[in-house]
Amino acid sequence: MELILVVVGAILVTAAAHRRGQEPALIIVVIGSLVSFLPGFEPPELDSHILLTVVLPPLLYSAALDFSFPTFFRNIRPILGLGVGLVVVTAFAVAAVSSWLVLVPLTFGLALVLGAIVAPPDAVTAVAVGRKLGLPKRVMAILTGESLINDAAALTLFSIAVAQVAGSHTFIENPFLLFGYSATIGPLVGALLGYLTLWIRKHLDNPGLETVQGLVVPFAAFITAEELHASGVLAVVVAGFVVGNGAMGAGYQTRLQERYVWNSLDVLLEAFVFAYIGLHLRFVLEHLNEAHESLAEVAIASIIVLVIVLFIRPLSVFLMFGRNKLSRHVESKFSTAVPDGSVGLRRRKPKARWRRMIDRRSLSWRENLVVSWTGMRGVVTLAAAAAIPATTASGEPFPERATIQAIAFVVSVGTLLIQGWTLPLLIRRLNLSRFCDDHAADREEEIKAERVVHDAADEVLDAFEADPPDGLDPRVVTEIRAVIARHSQDADEMPDPEALTKRAAVFSGLYRDVLAAQRGALITERDEGRIEDEAVRAMLERLDLQEAGVSARLESRL
Repeated sequence: MELILVVVGAILVTAAAHRRGQEPALIIVVIGSLVSFLPGFEPPELDSHILLTVVLPPLLYSAALDFSFPTFFRNIRPILGLGVGLVVVTAFAVAAVSSWLVLVPLTFGLALVLGAIVAPPDAVTAVAVGRKLGLPKRVMAILTGESLINDAAALTLFSIAVAQVAGSHTFIENPFLLFGYSATIGPLVGALLGYLTLWIRKHLDNPGLETVQGLVVPFAAFITAEELHASGVLAVVVAGFVVGNGAMGAGYQTRLQERYVWNSLDVLLEAFVFAYIGLHLRFVLEHLNEAHESLAEVAIASIIVLVIVLFIRPLSVFLMFGRNKLSRHVESKFSTAVPDGSVGLRRRKPKARWRRMIDRRSLSWRENLVVSWTGMRGVVTLAAAAAIPATTASGEPFPERATIQAIAFVVSVGTLLIQGWTLPLLIRRLNLSRFCDDHAADREEEIKAERVVHDAADEVLDAFEADPPDGLDPRVVTEIRAVIARHSQDADEMPDPEALTKRAAVFSGLYRDVLAAQRGALITERDEGRIEDEAVRAMLERLDLQEAGVSARLESRL
């Protein structure tokens, strides 16, 4: 019953926040924290493994479904730098400082557990703010891609650190081999389940069953990979990439149902997670008071770790992205002209095709500044903190467990409140939004998408008119082309389904061919980076709704 009340309350707060144009995550955390101090209040308790298994997989899977893998690959360098490199740097920086502090008695091993917990940012709020305010599409791609892999790096490092402190055994003792195994087997499991899902869908041919089966995929991928001691996060992400790229083979009803089901599930899970965070504030403090002599010392240590987390990301971001500009400046300064008129110290071999696909452009200083301030922590940090075992392998209590959990909680709430509330102000202050008051950039992308679908339709219709089916009157051919070319929604112009004429059969077949060509052309343009993802998704949804409307009008006459 408590869980139902939490969900209902979180939904109401989310609705009120959206109505006022505010970020619901921040409001939910604040209200939840205030509610936790009400007399007699008892928060809902969930096992940490349930949080990771039930909440994390669908959120990652939903993001991967809507994210183009070619876009991910084009931005692989900054994504890996932020999603893996920065996670490791943050974890060890926090560990080094925390083990040095005399305020709380943390060994380096315990401090590394804390560092792994607070290292991964939760990009849900950052992506939501960026989409609303119109961040440049490359910045959005980098932030989304980072959110898909940083949890895997942090959770792997967390499991290794916990095993070292608790004295338990891991599947592979060597941490580097364990990390490599996890990063290899996890994606293989996800790819296998993704292709299996597409194969099953071809044989189901039932939108309802296909949608239900899609809901099972992220949980199956996560649990299967974890049972094999691999990364469940990477398994879920790869499964989402495979199913998302193969979704064009499904029917329009399946795509529409899944789109709205996953959007609703995202809102529900995100609202619940942030409510869960806020409702446990008082009880984290109570547990800490029972286990520690001085709350003030832990509070000071928490603030120090929060400051490290807030500033290590901007420093790392400018070092990573600024280094590329510096190296290009040095190369251009010391390069010399060669006889063929090119500039360089020596002739370079042509790059492989996959290397040419990687986008090597540097972000501007304003884009770097925004990326550096998107370090809000969330569900993974709190779930990992709750996942610290209560005892070690010898049966002794896990040392400083309450202290680590309290610091993780402060870091999560602190980053949400500080960065979450100031990020929109920063974006507006830097005037980084690609949207103008008249939404000219939006309209430009829409025009690109409309041009692509019109050109694709013209190609199919030209081929149809040049080589029409045998026995079809030329006037009927012209009429069919004209109706489809106008994308008519008028049922009176549609062929009568009760009349099983050749005109009706040709019309329906040609209409499906046009839609398939339009969808394929849109996906190609998106994958080549010529149209941004949001414009393509909007146009694909328009095509699906258009097909649904025509089909509904035809079926209504049966």
